[in-house]
Amino acid sequence: MARAKIGFDVSPLHAPHPPGVVRATRGLVEALERRGVLELVRLVPQGDLRAWRHRTLPKLASELALAGLHSPVSAYARSGPGARVHTVHELPWKHGEPENADLSHKFWASFGSWRAQATLCPSEFVARDVRSGWLARNANVQVVPWGVGAPFGDLPEPGAVDEVVLGKLRLGQDPLALCVGAVREKKNLAAVLNGLAEVRRRNGPRIQLVVTGADTPQLRRDLGLAQKLGLSRYVSTPGELSDADLASLMRLASAVVVLSRSEGFAFPVLEGLACGAPVVVARGTAQAELAGAAGIAVDAADPASVADGLARAVSERESLRYEGVERAAQFTWDASAERVEALWKSLT
Repeated sequence: MARAKIGFDVSPLHAPHPPGVVRATRGLVEALERRGVLELVRLVPQGDLRAWRHRTLPKLASELALAGLHSPVSAYARSGPGARVHTVHELPWKHGEPENADLSHKFWASFGSWRAQATLCPSEFVARDVRSGWLARNANVQVVPWGVGAPFGDLPEPGAVDEVVLGKLRLGQDPLALCVGAVREKKNLAAVLNGLAEVRRRNGPRIQLVVTGADTPQLRRDLGLAQKLGLSRYVSTPGELSDADLASLMRLASAVVVLSRSEGFAFPVLEGLACGAPVVVARGTAQAELAGAAGIAVDAADPASVADGLARAVSERESLRYEGVERAAQFTWDASAERVEALWKSLT
């Protein structure tokens, strides 16, 4: 039987997109190409992204005789031959977050799910949000969790020594709590800081908080809060890190903390689990769904609950690491690709 020929929009790999969308696109397209079940055609944007998507892609779909177009974002080419599969990563406006809550995103999450042959969501949490929209109530919503791969694992890659990163980033020997990319409002770093302040008030473990990511106005505001709480000496901001350094920090960390108010998946949770780090997540969120029983779920609005979670992560680090690694092993890029292959086989 001939393989289905599918055009894959790889615009997130060539134009600015959120880091999680880039990670999801790269991981999925590489797994699909490696497996070879589908005949995948990478569609690389040229010029204005919107014009390329809505004017050029329909022509390419005809010229290349594509059975369909796969979009790793919510927008897709409405005209042209073949089926359409698009991806809704999250609906932040349903959780009070203004980031990525513009009219265009709202339009594609609702109208797009109504018109496309299938909508991919990375978690049941997002799928419920999509289905709650009146236009998408009868949509074909498919949950396809993303995967994790190297360098994120419980052992460093050959030749790597994790402890080197401590010297490189001038970190001491205190237990580390890692907040990956917590430099945007929705990441809710303030909740982590308030919890850490409660740990200090209790004379709990001396935790060093490491916040990775670019220097943003929101990070500056949160660092001001850290100063007010007397935590400046306990907070490090090394900037953006390579995946190799990030994986090393996760293997050394006592906690990876993700208390975001809105997430569709949360790669730091999965990558932290894969590296054997306990993860502290906000209860009732997509990141809590991802962590499952291996995560430490807290009430992000309650500093005492956050402090309890941080203290537990430090004290139970060694026992929790094995549960985390086992949980992460359930999420592979091959498993993601297999679900996408099955979906396209049903559509073509």
